[in-house]
Amino acid sequence: MQIKNLRWWVIALIALATIINYIDRQSLGVLWPDIANDLYPNKSDNERKEIYALISVVFVFSYAFGQAIFGKIFDWIGTRIGFALSIGLWSIATVMHAFARGILSFAIFRSILGVAEAGNWPGATKGNEEWFPTKERALAQGIFNSGAAIGGIISIPLIAFLTIYFSWKMIFVIIGLTGLLWLIPWLVLVKSPPKSHPWITEEEREYILSGQRNRDLDSDDEYDEGYNPSTAQLLSHKQSWGVIVASAAIDPIWWLFVFWIPIYLSEVYGMDVKTIGIYGWVPYVGAMLGAWFGGLLAQNRLKSGWTVNKTRKVIITLGCLIMLPTLLAMSNPGAPINAVILMAVILFGFQTAIGNIQTLPSDLFGGKTIGTLAGFSGMAAKLGAAALTALVPWLTSGGNYTPVFVIGAALAVIAMLSIWILCPTIEPMKPKNQ
Repeated sequence: MQIKNLRWWVIALIALATIINYIDRQSLGVLWPDIANDLYPNKSDNERKEIYALISVVFVFSYAFGQAIFGKIFDWIGTRIGFALSIGLWSIATVMHAFARGILSFAIFRSILGVAEAGNWPGATKGNEEWFPTKERALAQGIFNSGAAIGGIISIPLIAFLTIYFSWKMIFVIIGLTGLLWLIPWLVLVKSPPKSHPWITEEEREYILSGQRNRDLDSDDEYDEGYNPSTAQLLSHKQSWGVIVASAAIDPIWWLFVFWIPIYLSEVYGMDVKTIGIYGWVPYVGAMLGAWFGGLLAQNRLKSGWTVNKTRKVIITLGCLIMLPTLLAMSNPGAPINAVILMAVILFGFQTAIGNIQTLPSDLFGGKTIGTLAGFSGMAAKLGAAALTALVPWLTSGGNYTPVFVIGAALAVIAMLSIWILCPTIEPMKPKNQ
C-alpha cells in the first residue's frame, strides 16, 4: 500500500497532537475560578492568584527540563516512539488532575504533565526535519504551530461548555482520554522515517531527501547526515546561542497569554467561566493566522529565490515588530473586545516569528543534533516563561497589567536582536576546523 503526500498526513497528526496538548494545558486556567472556589473558599483573590502562579511555575519549570530531556530522547529513540511516549504520559497526567486535592498534588501532576508535554516541540522539529525539504519546513512548522492556536481556540469555549454538564474532575478525565486515542493512528501511520517507510511513494521519498540541502555539506548533491557536533561543540557555536536566546526571549510572551488570558479577563473585566468562554478564544484566531502566514510567507520567499538567511531574518523581524506596539497598547485597551483583538494581533506576530525561529536548528545542523538544540532552546524558553509567570502576581497586584506588557515589548526586541547579532548568516554549519 502506498499513500500519496504522506508527509502532510504526518504533520497533520503532529498538529492534532498539539491541539490536544493545548486543550490539556489550558484546562486548569479556564477551570481555575471553579477549582479555586472549591478548594480555597477562605482565600482572597490575590492569594488564589498566587497559588495558581505557583502551580503554573512548577509546570513551566518541568516543561523546561522536559524539553532538554525529550530533545535527547527523540534523537535517541526516534520520532515515532518518542511521540508515543510523550503523549501517552501527558494524557495519563491529565487524567490524574481529577484526583488533585491541593497545592502539592496539583504541583506533582502538573510537573508530570509539563515534562511529558515538552516532548511535543523537539519532536515536531525533528519530525519536520525528517519529513520535509528545506523549502517546505517553515510551512510545515506553521501548520504544526497552528495546532497550538487551534487548541487555544477550541479549549476555552469547549471547557466552558463542558462545565455545564460535567464537574471539573470529570473534564480532566475526558480530555486526558482523548490523547490516548491519538496514539492509534500515529502508531499505524508513522512506521519509520521517509527513507525507509513502506507506504511512501518513490516520488515523494526522492522529493523529500533531495530537498534537504542543509545536509549536503560536501556539495556533491547527495543526501548526507550533515554536521552533528557533540553537545559541547554545539554550544560552542554562537549561532546555537542565537537560537537559545531568541527562544528564551520570545516564548514568555506566548505563555503570558496562555496562562493569564482567563485570569486577566476575570480580574480586569469581572467575567465568569462561561463569559470567558465567549471572549477567551479570540486571541488564538490571530495566533492561528500568524502561524499560517509565517509559514506561507517563508515558503513563498524561498521559492522566489531568497536565501534561507534573508527569509528567516526578515520574517522573524516582521513578527517582532508587529508585537512591539501592540503589547504597549495593551496598557490601556478599553473595552474587553478591544483587549482580545489586541491580544490576537500580538499572537499573530508571535506565531509569524516563532515558526521561523523553530526551524533554525534544522537550518543549521544535521539530523542527529536537531532534537538536542531544539530541546536546549525549548528549555531556555520555558525558564524565561517561568520567571515571568512567577512575577505576574506581584507585577499585577491590584489588577494593573501594564508592567507585564511593557516587559513583553522589551522581550520582543531582545528576540529580534539576538538573531541578527548571534546568527550572522543562517546556513548549514560546519566544524570550526573546516
